[in-house]
Amino acid sequence: MLAGGHATGGLLRCVNVTIAVIRQVQSADVAALARMRREWTRELKGDRADPGFDERFAAWFSRESSRQITWLAEVDGRPVGMMNLAIFERMPRPGRAPGRWEYLGNAFVLAPHRNQGIGSQLLAEVIACADDNGFARVVLSPTDRSVPFYQRAGFGPAAALMLRTPPRTAPGSATG
Repeated sequence: MLAGGHATGGLLRCVNVTIAVIRQVQSADVAALARMRREWTRELKGDRADPGFDERFAAWFSRESSRQITWLAEVDGRPVGMMNLAIFERMPRPGRAPGRWEYLGNAFVLAPHRNQGIGSQLLAEVIACADDNGFARVVLSPTDRSVPFYQRAGFGPAAALMLRTPPRTAPGSATG
């Protein structure tokens, strides 16, 4: 097989790979993360006027950063992708060390940089972090489009987990 290609059902698919700098975010990166989140929303739902978004995002990051690890992918010094892990630590049990697991979320690469290996580079960092820290599992809730991406990285169905989805409420009504 040629370098940079993947065998796909007897065919060879060449892949354009961009080498990105993958690094953990710092508090100075909050504005860049907020811009990426705004772009992600724009792709899914169109432009949304939200004058207080940047402040709410910064407050969220400040509250959550002690329980999350977020990575940023940069190309030519510009942010082009992100991914984060929310860390959950189990309650200690006598005679057993507490276990930790992670929820992978907020995986996003800007449209012009997709299908160039940047998401795979981000995911490799996430998996390395999980393995290096002995996390019991990494779980995620993939979109239909992203399932093959995660399957190629070794993820599979999680039959041991259960999910409760709260009932939908009418727009504008308060939820308890």
